[in-house]
Amino acid sequence: MARYTDEELKEKVHNGFIVEYPDEMTEGYKSALIVQLLVQADTELISAPAYFGAAKDAPSTNTMVSATAIIQDELAHANIAYRLLEDLGLDKEQLVYGREPHEFKHPYGFDHPLDNWAELVVANGLYDRAGITLLGDVFKNTSYGPLKRALVKVDQEETFHLRHGEMWMKRLAKAGGEAKAQIQRAVDWMFPMAVEWFGLPDDMKRHSGQLEYKLKGMTNDELRQTWMKSTVPLCEGIGVSVPAHWSDDEQKFVLDYPFPCEYDEDEKRWLFDEGEISWSKVFERWKGRGPANKKFVEAIQEGRGFRHQLEMAA
Repeated sequence: MARYTDEELKEKVHNGFIVEYPDEMTEGYKSALIVQLLVQADTELISAPAYFGAAKDAPSTNTMVSATAIIQDELAHANIAYRLLEDLGLDKEQLVYGREPHEFKHPYGFDHPLDNWAELVVANGLYDRAGITLLGDVFKNTSYGPLKRALVKVDQEETFHLRHGEMWMKRLAKAGGEAKAQIQRAVDWMFPMAVEWFGLPDDMKRHSGQLEYKLKGMTNDELRQTWMKSTVPLCEGIGVSVPAHWSDDEQKFVLDYPFPCEYDEDEKRWLFDEGEISWSKVFERWKGRGPANKKFVEAIQEGRGFRHQLEMAA
């Protein structure tokens, strides 16, 4: 039996109480924490095959080493989150190897292949920035002690990924020509993808257990603004256009396209001209998963088959 009622625990964590053990949680707190950790773990895990495909396009041996170091970090971050889920009674082996591809909880954007070096570094610059925005808020505000301590290492390494992306985006944009054109094409489809990543607008979100249990501190719209506050100046500073601008009247960044809207996953192109769509259509797209979902999950799960072969041969 839990030590506290749901209302007692919500009041305690908002007064600074840090949860350390499962028997201090209510079922509501535990469920919200599991969802948060599962999204974190799956996102880190599936970023690895997405990044690996483009890392083979690295322009030199040194850059290949940098890219594979990032992939290694992402796998380690996934392992940390799955390990925390084990403390809550879940089976890591089942989570990684026992689920169907569509059951993973990572963002829709990571179900798309990265086709070249420019797309890889823009993913570092935009997606890893989204990751730092989300995890930085969790690190600062979470009421779950084990996660807060684990994120010290994760945030440091994610910052390296972000700097890698920024440095290469600037370098390729400065080179001009086809190099800059590739950066622009990557930003064109990844910018709206990352904006969508933060979820429903606040005025449509009916409940947020993660805020009530102080598993995070910022709302979806606040996180989206935080991300745009650094992303828009970065892109504009290197001469790459983005469909958003700062509004003096509204004192915030605003989008220059209907949000949310349809996306053509085959052409990696947002259909701005077709107007705004409902969020139920967005959820339908997310649940259907993207074009590389099955391929990426299978790439991760292939390792288990190889391990079984070794065990059988022993």
